[in-house]
Amino acid sequence: MAAAFLTHLAGDKVEVRSAGTAPADSVNPAVIEALAEVGIDISNEIPKVLTTAAVEESDVVITMGCGDTCPFFPGKRYLDWPLADPAGQGVAAVRPIRDEIKKLVEELISTLPLM
Repeated sequence: MAAAFLTHLAGDKVEVRSAGTAPADSVNPAVIEALAEVGIDISNEIPKVLTTAAVEESDVVITMGCGDTCPFFPGKRYLDWPLADPAGQGVAAVRPIRDEIKKLVEELISTLPLM
């Protein structure tokens, strides 16, 4: 959801990568529905595995509780967003998570040196 909001709100001013240390086989249908409610279509997205290269190539790394399993590189800006996990949740439970993520992404964008 964070990658979708960042892409939606910042457009081509940022390069967005999204991955997880143990991604699901498919995107949670409740997440797809919750984002569709706010005009964002992620129905064609596929979860990806987090790679060391993806972290190394990034300026800002947003984590969501991965702790020591996430690669760490000095000089990168790391933010950990403690969010509820939408896995196994219905759309009603996902909406507040979606709204919190949108708020965090908007705050992040305000700190980025966009073109």
